[in-house]
Amino acid sequence: MFSNYLIGLREGLEASLVVCILIAYLVKTGRRDALKPIWAGIAVAVAIAFGFGCALEFGSQELTFKAQEALGGSLSILAVVLVTWMVFWMRRTARHLKAELHGRLDAALAMGTGALVATAFLAVGREGLETALFVWASVHAASDGTPRPLIGVALGLATAVLLGWLFYRGALRINLARFFTWTGGMLVVVAAGVLAYGVHDLQEADLVPGLTNLAFDISNTVDPSSWYGTLLKGVFNFQPDPTVLQVTVWLLYLVPTLALFLAPVGFASGKGKVKEPDEPGSRPSKAPQA
Repeated sequence: MFSNYLIGLREGLEASLVVCILIAYLVKTGRRDALKPIWAGIAVAVAIAFGFGCALEFGSQELTFKAQEALGGSLSILAVVLVTWMVFWMRRTARHLKAELHGRLDAALAMGTGALVATAFLAVGREGLETALFVWASVHAASDGTPRPLIGVALGLATAVLLGWLFYRGALRINLARFFTWTGGMLVVVAAGVLAYGVHDLQEADLVPGLTNLAFDISNTVDPSSWYGTLLKGVFNFQPDPTVLQVTVWLLYLVPTLALFLAPVGFASGKGKVKEPDEPGSRPSKAPQA
């Protein structure tokens, strides 16, 4: 449940901040007349994301077992690819997100109502589709026959909306770059579990070999139905009897991805110098604001 809450919070907060930045800019520049097209674009984006999630859930139920496993495994891997790209992109652009959105909005204002709707739709729609796909993959990976994964996602999204509103009202000031770095790192750990689960789905669909070649089996030690077994599965998508390929893929993704993600910004490209963190007792740097 915690991993699904984290997904809902992390993905939902991105969309909330985008909405806050767009709305705040229009209000501050006296362009309240442009709010309706913005809200229209946001509503269309949310509806499409919700419809996409429903299509994934109900459409997959009509397939055979092997087809379901093949679809689930393929979409899980796609979700991991998209989320990995997203967390790296957000880590690099969090400090400049406000200016980037303002520039797009200025161009849209000059073009008219249709451009405003499209700007809001594209800004929120991408986040919505990524969220729907990754939530679907994660919920299926962590499913334990209870509604807890979905409850976790719903609570995360609700928290994200509340934080976004507080951020807009000026009641909350957070360092966005630091927030997205830490939550992004935790999301990489969750994504590693989703990736391993996706590989297992492909093995069950007979598309990838090695289903019976287990790396270890500690089912007698770690009971999947126990509270700690449920906790491990919910947070890390842990299973007590993974295949060799699952463990291999999990390690090959998690270790280098997490190391690169937590490295100083610009380390991989060698661009510029990384600002050192504030010394204890020194004046903290001003957090980005919407």
